[in-house]
Amino acid sequence: MLEQLLIFTRGGLILWTCKELGNALKGSPIDTLIRSCLLEERSGAASYNYDAPGASYTLKWTFHNELGLVFVAVYQRILHLLYVDDLLALVRREFSEIYDPKMTVYNDFDETFRQLRMEAEARAEELKKSKQMVKPVNNSKKQGQAQKAGFDKGNKKREGTSAAGGGDDNDEGKGRKLENGNSNGKNFEIDEPRMTAAVNGKENTSSNFSAFDVSKLQKRTKGGKKTDTVVNKGSKVDPKKKVTKKNRVWDDAPPETKLDFTDPVDGNGNEKMEVVPASQGESMMDVEEIISSDSGGEEDDNVQKDSKPEATKKGWFSSMFQSIAGKANLEKGDLEPALKALKDRLMTKNVAEEIAEKLCESVAASLEGKKLASFTRVSSTVQAAMEEALVRILTPRRSIDILRDVHAAKEQRKPYVVVFVGVNGVGKSTNLAKVAYWLLQHNVSVMMAACDTFRSGAVEQLRTHACRLQIPIFEKGYEKDPAIVAKEAIQEATRNGSDVVLVDTAGRMQDNEPLMRALSKLIYLNNPDLVLFVGEALVGNDAVDQLSKFNQKLADLSTSSTPRLIDGILLTKFDTIDDKVGAALSMVYISGAPVMFVGCGQSYTDLKKLNVKSIVKTLLK
Repeated sequence: MLEQLLIFTRGGLILWTCKELGNALKGSPIDTLIRSCLLEERSGAASYNYDAPGASYTLKWTFHNELGLVFVAVYQRILHLLYVDDLLALVRREFSEIYDPKMTVYNDFDETFRQLRMEAEARAEELKKSKQMVKPVNNSKKQGQAQKAGFDKGNKKREGTSAAGGGDDNDEGKGRKLENGNSNGKNFEIDEPRMTAAVNGKENTSSNFSAFDVSKLQKRTKGGKKTDTVVNKGSKVDPKKKVTKKNRVWDDAPPETKLDFTDPVDGNGNEKMEVVPASQGESMMDVEEIISSDSGGEEDDNVQKDSKPEATKKGWFSSMFQSIAGKANLEKGDLEPALKALKDRLMTKNVAEEIAEKLCESVAASLEGKKLASFTRVSSTVQAAMEEALVRILTPRRSIDILRDVHAAKEQRKPYVVVFVGVNGVGKSTNLAKVAYWLLQHNVSVMMAACDTFRSGAVEQLRTHACRLQIPIFEKGYEKDPAIVAKEAIQEATRNGSDVVLVDTAGRMQDNEPLMRALSKLIYLNNPDLVLFVGEALVGNDAVDQLSKFNQKLADLSTSSTPRLIDGILLTKFDTIDDKVGAALSMVYISGAPVMFVGCGQSYTDLKKLNVKSIVKTLLK
């Protein structure tokens, strides 16, 4: 049974709800849908599953982009309602005819909706009966082909019959898959192109294998050997250029150059470390980055070049008239060339393919049916919509001001706790020291907690940073429970009056369950104010796997009913990627957590904020 159906504007004004259903929804599924799906550019998905204590709903929706309306249907997930998609389409068509922007109450639509629901349910029943009638015919056909295959004696006939039987099995499997897809609440119209692409991909690969010529491979191999011999001959021509190693002379004379680069040691055997005062240099976190506001004319031209085949199909005059006079409504076919060009461009910038595809689907859903303005090209419209979507994704959903939160925690006489987590070798300890340096410049007292009790040398590394920055460090050595060490460090900071505790943890892969369980215990036991995921800017597609599995493990292994997940992202090695900034978009899209810090160098000052406009401009350049 349908739980609720709502019609509201893009601005959030509810125009109509079904009074006949009148079911009070448990939790807040509509708010969660808007927050987690529509505002996060996931509106191209087929459906959304909402889970709350005592409630489990499936939500489906459709848009009327020209009028700015959203239609949402809610029903219990355990029920497989086949008529919801059809009902939403009917409601969208009927309501758009009576919609008036000046009206806010539509009581007369109740009777119309009752008739539309009865019509959609009747269609679903007829479709279900027709499928049940078709199934025995397929089975009898399959049995007849099996008997025919049994009576054939020739190998060729037997192979041909089995191939035909395999084709029917595949067709039947496709039909069953589509039927289950509808019953599971997935939209048939959205899933069909993906299935077609997969089938076409298989056919293409099979045809390529059958057309492969082995003789070409042998020729290439021989050619490779010939080039090797030529190179070897060339290397023997001029023996004078060969570099010989200079023999070392062992004598008692002291070396001319310094070979020992360790820190000097005083008479008592203690190392003399260079102290880095907080006034040595201004952190880049406090420097505003200025981005030129150049127009994206070049980008539009590139997209227009990619969509040139479509323009030639329609003809010069029709495309020119369309851009001047405007088009009645944008269709999916009009958007596909420009969206494909944008998808390819995002993937060249290191954005994960899955995320680039979802973004394009969401932009298509927001533009389909919208009226194209006069003197406007489709490519520029798509470009502007994608730019708005990227800015919306990368902009934090809530304001996270660490300095403000630190002072708020100080008024409550408790330290502000930040836990740094991530995979191995991304630079957690180094960037923790950069954050500490930035906090010191704002007159905030900091204490480090060495909770990486797993990796050899981790405590010594953090101790070196603490000595150079002249801040206290809490350590208990190795092979200790990191959760207990962090708890004692927070207690020590409370006694000493430290404002911030920066907790360093061991690097761990997202599939390492014992270490992930220890991390989940540390977060649950100490309840930090901020959980920062430290990731590399050059990981590319692996960022999606890392973040999604980190969040999944923290949720699954936590003993709390409301587990803590990742709150923010610190992106390291940002100075090594040139314009391949797609990892930032992939991480934010998959987790919903904002990028709060960006590491861009090897000194303590090389830490800055993420400039959203700069990233969007680079992604679309």
